[in-house]
Amino acid sequence: MSTTSPTTTTISVSGMTCGHCVSAVSEELEAIEGVEDVQVDLNAGGISTVTISANKELSPTDIGEAVAEAGYLVVANEA
Repeated sequence: MSTTSPTTTTISVSGMTCGHCVSAVSEELEAIEGVEDVQVDLNAGGISTVTISANKELSPTDIGEAVAEAGYLVVANEA
């Protein structure tokens, strides 16, 4: 039996200021295939840390596009 090990990706997002921002970014990221959980450490008006848990490796392009779709910008991307 083969199992996929979960992956965790941490990104930094600029421009988020409130709970609505968190909801918008989380919703877009959760729409990516394989994403199981999104946790946001909101730093209102600064750089917020977003941790994405998924059951497969995520493409930085997919992550960036999802955040952009919500109206924000990924400023750093760490594996």
